[in-house]
Amino acid sequence: MRDLDNSYPDLAAMRVEYGAGPFDSEGAPGTGARDADLDENWLAGGWEPLLRHWIEQATAVGIAEPNAMVLATVALSADGTPRPVARTVLCKGLSPEGVTFYTNYDSAKGTQLAAVPFAAATFVWPALGRQVHLRGPAQRVSDETTAVYWRSRPRDSQLSAWASHQSRPIASRAELDRTLAEATERFAGVDHIPVPPHWGGYLLRPDEVEFWQGRQGRLHNRIRVDVDGDTMTVQRLQP
Repeated sequence: MRDLDNSYPDLAAMRVEYGAGPFDSEGAPGTGARDADLDENWLAGGWEPLLRHWIEQATAVGIAEPNAMVLATVALSADGTPRPVARTVLCKGLSPEGVTFYTNYDSAKGTQLAAVPFAAATFVWPALGRQVHLRGPAQRVSDETTAVYWRSRPRDSQLSAWASHQSRPIASRAELDRTLAEATERFAGVDHIPVPPHWGGYLLRPDEVEFWQGRQGRLHNRIRVDVDGDTMTVQRLQP
């Protein structure tokens, strides 16, 4: 292990002081005024409208992939020990029922969700000092829902879904390019590429949603929504 010297960043000293964001109290972008304090009343209409509003505001200020979320699943080791696994995916659907993402069912996340059908997802926008965490069961969406989204994907993305055995080892990049060339040739005369049988969507139905807003001195605003059917309980949490 190399000795640390002054050329290395001091990770312990890295910090951002939250509390002044690019929105005024009504959420208008570009004013540079202080972001209004997250309040329990903001959840009066449910968790989904506020999450949608925050994604829209992240989009308005030009944040790249504002719908990106860190998805955590549970992998079971050979002896049955649960181990968390996280990666970033894109949210491709948002409704009062939950958030939707798409993947290869035979991928690591797909096999993990088959064994333990629960997940957690985190949206994080550091430039805005905001995060949203969702936790709950996850289930496959209908074939019809998958087909609708599949038709919206660029052709190159559709071909990649056919070419890649997601999460499995491959000998080289050249081998991956070869499988893509084979898929491209296979569907060369096909106007509408079909959905692969191993590919589709998942709906994460949160029973817990937490909104986080950064504040000065690490005295952040945290509000959690517990969802039980049509019943919603809102609580403020200590940072």
